[in-house]
Amino acid sequence: MSLALPALESIPVASASRLAKAPVKAKRLVCVGANLGLHGPSLFPSETGTNWSLTPLTCPLAQHRESFSLFSGLDHRANNGHNEWDNYLCGREVGAISLDQIAAEAIGEETRYGSLQLSAGKGSFRQKMVYNQAGVPLPKIERPSVVYQALFGMPDNLERTEYLIKSGQSSLDKLTDEAKDLHGWVSAGDREKLDEYFSSIRDLEQRMQRQLKGLYEPRPEVDYKLPAFDPIAPTLMLENQSLMYDLMALALETDSTRVITMFLPGLGEVFTINGETLSAGYHALSHHGNNEGMIEDLLKVETQHMLLLSGFLDQLKRKRDIEGQPLLDSTIVMWGAGMGDASRHSNTNLPIILAGGGFQHGKHHAFDRNEPGAPLLGDLYITMLQQLGLEQDRFSNASRNMNQYLA
Repeated sequence: MSLALPALESIPVASASRLAKAPVKAKRLVCVGANLGLHGPSLFPSETGTNWSLTPLTCPLAQHRESFSLFSGLDHRANNGHNEWDNYLCGREVGAISLDQIAAEAIGEETRYGSLQLSAGKGSFRQKMVYNQAGVPLPKIERPSVVYQALFGMPDNLERTEYLIKSGQSSLDKLTDEAKDLHGWVSAGDREKLDEYFSSIRDLEQRMQRQLKGLYEPRPEVDYKLPAFDPIAPTLMLENQSLMYDLMALALETDSTRVITMFLPGLGEVFTINGETLSAGYHALSHHGNNEGMIEDLLKVETQHMLLLSGFLDQLKRKRDIEGQPLLDSTIVMWGAGMGDASRHSNTNLPIILAGGGFQHGKHHAFDRNEPGAPLLGDLYITMLQQLGLEQDRFSNASRNMNQYLA
């Protein structure tokens, strides 16, 4: 059984009642997280401001230069290592409610899916990305066909699906009643754990209610054809990622959800790109030790990541919301990672690309994390949440915002 944390000042909490009075400039949030990050020297330019030179990893994004901002020097001041990657969307502490779920509590109530958690194929079961208010990691969907069916297909047997959901609700009711019976005579510490348990149950109940509500609703009709099979093999991660981006754009366009995360795995897969099989597996290439040949092959993979991101931004510029405006204008898209240098397992200086969302873009913002008062990545998250209409003034160990850089 997973247990929730009580409400604490250091843990951000959002709800519809905390919507800010200022006009909402962004309505949707997309967060992409790459397990192995990016090669920093090939991403970050030496110049700051608007007059920065394109680098090997920003060249694929050149056509969107005025639609995104590049940040260097940001992180959560957390520990290093693969296990700490999971704090990418959480802040300093792994397991705190993640950025996307804070947003989903406020802006996800009106859609069929409060949030979608995706993965571009199979990754390590140890790697987590999204945590709810109770500190429970949410599972990721790995197959594009499953995403498509959830968004646009109807269950083969509606009555049985309804029965299964309601049976789950009945089981939750029984567990809740049993837990309440214990509440009066257990210790104070155990009562706190029970309260945490109730928080987890409430979150699950809300998800079930949304499932029931949308069960018989007509699905949006889309003109999109999936391939005959899911590219689920690790070596097909890039193909999987491409399909996921297509489905993400459709999900936003049809207002099936307003909050999406996608994890980009990185294990031992050996990719073949443009007909060329690379010299080593993706994970091995990320541990290049500054070997020029390995970096060259690593950049072939990372360039594909950037090309696919560019294609996604293209789609969001072409697709329109109900007001006839490009989706990107009101969709915050963040591409980043919980690791800044995979070769050293360093979680400092994370690669952060922020696009759309009504922000003023086009600049490279560089910070020295060792300078007193240097901003944290959480400060940027505060700005993102405020742009979505939340009255947010804290995120983990961050207590400011970065509005001045994006206004």
